[in-house]
Amino acid sequence: MSTDTLTFRDATIADAEAIIALVESAYRGETSRKGWTTEADLLDGQRIDRQLLLELIGGSNARVLMAESAGELKACCELQKQGENAYFGMFAVRPDGQGSGVGNRVLAESERIAAQEWQCKEMRMTVIDLRTELIAWYERRGYRRTGIHKPFPYGDERFGVPRRDDLRFEVLSKPLL
Repeated sequence: MSTDTLTFRDATIADAEAIIALVESAYRGETSRKGWTTEADLLDGQRIDRQLLLELIGGSNARVLMAESAGELKACCELQKQGENAYFGMFAVRPDGQGSGVGNRVLAESERIAAQEWQCKEMRMTVIDLRTELIAWYERRGYRRTGIHKPFPYGDERFGVPRRDDLRFEVLSKPLL
C-alpha cells in the first residue's frame, strides 16, 4: 500500500460503520491475524463501541482522524485534547497495509495536530502491557513507558471480552513541544 496518496480528514457520523469495520478487522478475529496488531489471543468481542465512537466524532475536544487513499479508508485513530496533553487511541491500520508506513504517517499527523493545532505539550496513550512488540514500535518513535498502569475494564464488554485475567494498560508518553 503506497503512502504517497494518503490523505487525512476528520470522520463524520456517516463514517462510523467503516471505522468500526476497520478497527475490528485490525484487532479481532481471524482477519486481524493477517497483520501484526491483532489482539485475538487476548480478547474476544468488540474492539470499539458504536456509541462511544459517535461520542468521539461529535466531541468538542476530540477528533477521529481518517487516513484514506483513492477514497478508501486505510487507517484511523482518535485524538482527545486533555488540557495540555493529547490522548492517542483507537489506532487501526488495515491488516493488509500494516508494515507499509501508513501507521507512521498517521502517528506523525496526529502528533502534528496535537502540537500545532492544539498546542499540546505531550501525547499520551494506553497500551496493554503484554503487547511488547507494539510497545517497542512506539518506543522506536519516541514514546516512553511511564510505569503508570491502569486496570483493564473487566466486565465492560464495550471494550472486549478478555481471554486472560492479567490484562492491564500502561501509559506511554512523548513530549511534543
